[in-house]
Amino acid sequence: QVQLVESGGGLVQPGGSLRLSCAASGRTFSPYPMAWFRQAPGKEREFVAAIRYTTPEAYYADSAKGRFTMSRDNAKNTVYLQMDSLKPEDTAVYYCAGARQFGLVSVARTYDYWGQGTQVTVSS
Repeated sequence: QVQLVESGGGLVQPGGSLRLSCAASGRTFSPYPMAWFRQAPGKEREFVAAIRYTTPEAYYADSAKGRFTMSRDNAKNTVYLQMDSLKPEDTAVYYCAGARQFGLVSVARTYDYWGQGTQVTVSS
């Protein structure tokens, strides 16, 4: 059974940092991409960042560029999302996603496996 388990969410003040982790079990996602999406209350799920298996290069939504860094530890079957300079508008449930096919990394339908989500709240 494939599982993606996120951790690292919480409450942080504006300008602060959080590091999310997503540990995968049940299969390796090689060579396919993994991604982070988020969903704020009353809004649709949106792409945050994605990373391919064979390269450390990551892809980011405009809202995440320059502030978020996604990385991948293939040996641990884990991906991370380092979030710096957090803003109140970053408040959302963050979901990890894994694919078993190639496709557009920024669209949700590329991904077949999803974690349960971790809450990130940015507030003073």
